Amino acid sequence: MKILTEFDALTEHGARGALLRREGLYHSHLIDWRKNRDASALAALSSSPAPTKTSPEQNENRRLKAENARMAAELVKVNAVVEALGKVHALLEILSESAETPSKPTR
Repeated sequence: MKILTEFDALTEHGARGALLRREGLYHSHLIDWRKNRDASALAALSSSPAPTKTSPEQNENRRLKAENARMAAELVKVNAVVEALGKVHALLEILSESAETPSKPTR
């Protein structure tokens, strides 16, 4: 920024070239620096404002949505466990029936 400011302030013939030679720079460096400076200034102007404070209702709504999502995930797990228990129960009934049936003695 210092060199850009100094370069732009020079009006004497040959003074700008002398500055570039003294600093070991090319004019393309200044062009790139100006683009970056202007882009940064434009980005600072167009950046979104600070987030506004949320109302208590919005906070409660956010909390309830998170709780709802957590409970929905828990419900999926519980349903899977109930389904597995149903299958275990059916298997135990089959095993119990086969144990109760007397087998014929073989000779």
